[in-house]
Amino acid sequence: MLHQLPFQNRRAALAAAGALALAALGGNVPAHAASYGTPTITLASSYLSGAVGATGDPVVTVTVAQSGADATALTVAASASSRSSVAGTSDVTVTGTGATRQVSVSGRARGYTDLTVKVTGLGGKTATKVLHYAASAAVQNSADTRYLTGSSDASAAVDVGGGYAVVADDESNTLRLYDLAASGAPVRTWDVASKLGVSKEIDIEGAARVGNTVYWTGSLGNNKDGEYKADRNTVFTTTVTGSGASTQLTVGRSYRKLRDDLVAWDEANGDRFGFAAGTEDGEAPKQIDGFNVEGLEFAPGSTTTAYVGFRAPLVPPKSGGKALIVPVTNFDKVTGSGAKAVFGTPIELDLGGLTIRDIRKNAADQYLIVAGSWEADDNSDPYALYSWDGVAGHAPVRRATLPTTDPGGWEAVVSVPDLTVAGARAQVITDAGAADLYGDGTEAKDLDYAEWKKSRATWFTVGN
Repeated sequence: MLHQLPFQNRRAALAAAGALALAALGGNVPAHAASYGTPTITLASSYLSGAVGATGDPVVTVTVAQSGADATALTVAASASSRSSVAGTSDVTVTGTGATRQVSVSGRARGYTDLTVKVTGLGGKTATKVLHYAASAAVQNSADTRYLTGSSDASAAVDVGGGYAVVADDESNTLRLYDLAASGAPVRTWDVASKLGVSKEIDIEGAARVGNTVYWTGSLGNNKDGEYKADRNTVFTTTVTGSGASTQLTVGRSYRKLRDDLVAWDEANGDRFGFAAGTEDGEAPKQIDGFNVEGLEFAPGSTTTAYVGFRAPLVPPKSGGKALIVPVTNFDKVTGSGAKAVFGTPIELDLGGLTIRDIRKNAADQYLIVAGSWEADDNSDPYALYSWDGVAGHAPVRRATLPTTDPGGWEAVVSVPDLTVAGARAQVITDAGAADLYGDGTEAKDLDYAEWKKSRATWFTVGN
């Protein structure tokens, strides 16, 4: 009997009895709340962009933890919004379990709001982070639209398989790999400036792929103030390895005199297109008689002759003029060995008074041309898609009228489907750099955060 034991022995016996009782319960008694640490919450990015009515908007990854607790026991939710008219707490969705969650936001209206994201752990302990959210307005064809974040001035795109494309930006020298099936940030980026020895923007505007070689061209024109900038007079190559999400690029060689070659060729042929005048100091490139390259693709069946497509000039430089293509018959050698460009017979296309913003073909030599105005307007002028067989003297055919009421000018076509198939679709990307996406008067290219900059990729029916 315990009362018959000395005091010290009775105390030890009671402690032993308590331990046995705990063991009998299976050791499932939870630790005291004081043993739980304060939860932690980390956002992969503090900035997020969305669009009203969008499908598959970008998400932010959230990582949570709490010492003494399994991460699956933690809850994550939005607890406050600084402007619920843009997006409220009920517009925030959290998915996933464990240490990693995904946060998405459904925008209600254009503008900005700060959303407080809270993790609640065991013992009632909490922690918060602020997600700075920006919503752009609803657009036409929203179900077929995806947003490419990280930059806003998409200017050329090259298909690399699996629904992925490498996209150029005419305001930077960075190439970006995107999954075009989903909205969000690039999978991978390559800054080509140091490899090419340039310090200013190349103003990349056109691209064409032959095998594993991608040819890229700058606009070759003056800047918007009419000043000559040598880095814009650049054509260069990259070599593709892998495909889809595993795509890698290696920068190859470059050529810095294609503009000079074009001017000299035009002067030697009677100054037919006014290239010398269009490149003079003080001449802005985006004029009806200016000088500005925006399209690049190879001739039918050729791996050496490239079609250089012009945004300006219009030929002749007046309303109703035609779009201009100048073939470079040794384009592979121009970039491969620095050979002086050799030119073929120029091609003039009737695009209803519009000029070339991009040109792309498929393996069957079916071409799609993104046609737009030579002017510098964002999206107030007409845009259209034309098909063509690549043969001089054959007329292009209008396939689709592109909407112009939404932000951004149509700038690049990713790939060309079989145009003989009814319902075949092509994905076209905007340059939204000059657009006021969020209603605060700031052009997208001047936004402070890359996550808020974005271009728009939309599918359009182009098949017969």
